[in-house]
Amino acid sequence: MYDKLQQYPSANNVEIKKEIKVDATFENASCFGAFSVEDTIRFKVGVPTSMGAQGVVLRINRDGENYWDIPLSLTSFLPDREEYSVELNLRHLCGPVPALFFYEFLLLRGARTLFTSSINNYDFELSYHSGSKFTLLVHEDYFKAKEWFGSGVMYHIFVDRFAKGDIPAWHRDDVTVNEDWYNGVPQYAKTQGDKLSNNMFFGGNLKGVEDKLDYLQDLGVKVIYLSPIFKAYSNHKYDTGDYMTVDEMFGGDDAFASLLEKASEKGMSIILDGVFNHTGDDSLYFNKYGKYDSVGAYNDENSQYRDWYNFRGNPDDYESWWGIDIMPRLNQNNESCRNYFVGEGGVVEKYTKMGIGGWRLDVADELPDEFLYQLRQRVHKCSDGEGIVIGEVWENAAVKTAYGKRRNYFHGLQLDSVMNYPLRNGIIDFVTYGSAEMLYNVLIELYSSYPRCVSDSLMNILGTHDTERILTVLGDNYRPDMPNDYLAIAHMTADEKKKAIDKLKMASVIQFTVYGIPSVFYGDEAGVEGYHDPFCRRAFPWGRENSELLEHYKRLGELRNIESAFDRGDFRVIDHRADALAYERSKNDSKVVVLANGGDNDYSLELEGKWIDMLTYETFENIVTVPPFKARIMKKI
Repeated sequence: MYDKLQQYPSANNVEIKKEIKVDATFENASCFGAFSVEDTIRFKVGVPTSMGAQGVVLRINRDGENYWDIPLSLTSFLPDREEYSVELNLRHLCGPVPALFFYEFLLLRGARTLFTSSINNYDFELSYHSGSKFTLLVHEDYFKAKEWFGSGVMYHIFVDRFAKGDIPAWHRDDVTVNEDWYNGVPQYAKTQGDKLSNNMFFGGNLKGVEDKLDYLQDLGVKVIYLSPIFKAYSNHKYDTGDYMTVDEMFGGDDAFASLLEKASEKGMSIILDGVFNHTGDDSLYFNKYGKYDSVGAYNDENSQYRDWYNFRGNPDDYESWWGIDIMPRLNQNNESCRNYFVGEGGVVEKYTKMGIGGWRLDVADELPDEFLYQLRQRVHKCSDGEGIVIGEVWENAAVKTAYGKRRNYFHGLQLDSVMNYPLRNGIIDFVTYGSAEMLYNVLIELYSSYPRCVSDSLMNILGTHDTERILTVLGDNYRPDMPNDYLAIAHMTADEKKKAIDKLKMASVIQFTVYGIPSVFYGDEAGVEGYHDPFCRRAFPWGRENSELLEHYKRLGELRNIESAFDRGDFRVIDHRADALAYERSKNDSKVVVLANGGDNDYSLELEGKWIDMLTYETFENIVTVPPFKARIMKKI
């Protein structure tokens, strides 16, 4: 689709060529769709002479503006094919500001003009009317990958449920402690959506995380992502009470400083959950119940925090997150509020200077552009440019529209990466139904929409604190529509769990081997089950892990660390069928081919030479065969 004239540094200084052909075949499988504003690109279109095209036009528009037509020049005339091309200097195209463009090609044939219609921003169809456009994202030249955030595994920990460390107990009169670590059921509402105090704790803390660093190292973990740790009333801590204080029930500031130090000694980085869209109503800033020694926004209209929130008249009528009144929404357009978080000496600076690796931003879609600009600037300033900012975005973030406005996450000024929910959906669909089409389209669309540095840094998930446990989702008896009383005690039979584990092994192979970095929700590798929040937040089953699944995850983590192809290596789909696909990861001398079969019959692919499956250690020569609902990670020997 593009022929890049200047070398692309994050692609190992390899020239990238892409060519659109009207017979829907491509000369080159590389499929980038985002470039630096300093690049010059060439569009090339090859047309069979039998189509009778009289010319080719590039119709392109900046997002939200009118299109303009650019004729392509005839550059090659062969007996059976004509080739047209045009060069675009992206600095001239954009001007001083990076931008998102949409485009299509018109094949002029008199009254029967043909239009390209994008399928996944790479593959396309032809029709007699304008259809889905391709996207071209142009970003700042300095938008680069973080060298440390490529290999290894990310591990997501919900602190209260991961591990108990031996620290002095912090007692609160307004909480209960569930002493049944292994069988205790998380506190839940009778009906989903009903109010729930979330004041039942199981006792996990930051010292517990520190005590399990060796375990995490055995899983290949290099990045630990912690659910919110700041002082708050609830067990989940998404209702922040004081951003400048680590919650005492988790061990406080000293426990966090110790964890940072010990993790760093083992080559691990810590990423914190930045919940900057809302606070708790029981907080230093809102202080609805008068528990803090402050004049909160709720208490006094003259409070210094009053304009941090949006009141509609009386104190009980205020804007909150999704109408949940215990989480009043912050007004990050207010300069005082914004500075508290991203200004000099603010929340972001404090913890970034302590040595964290970066931030995962809760509900990034609800944070204003100016806030995101300043946050990323502060993170980079306090980390010599190495801190990473990952947004919670559930869709294709390159073209994301939120609340009627296009977001500019990847122009190089706001986010470094996002949580990869589209991949999760594609993997689940493939493993559950055996159709490879959705997964193929997701992989191609994102890789051809995102800047390369973003693709290399995607947070690839199968489960989080917001979703059902992946093992439960893959179970044959998955029934999320049942009442909470049923879901609270629901478990798979031994046979159902065995089938689900086989599916999860296949799903995790894909999660670990596509572009990006895999993020494992604590306990997924141990076989933890659970439906939606709060049932997905059960305590980790120490000493009762599913050994088969755990060993599988350890091997995947090992491969992530020893094969350089998985550390920001190139990605290329080499075979795509209705129920199977194969792709290649390569970097320097490291090349790995992954085959996944979602069908009921064996899937065979010709691979020249002798190969070994790095999971089963089986060897193959010239032909690799994959049994139904299995995946192989192949390396040439």
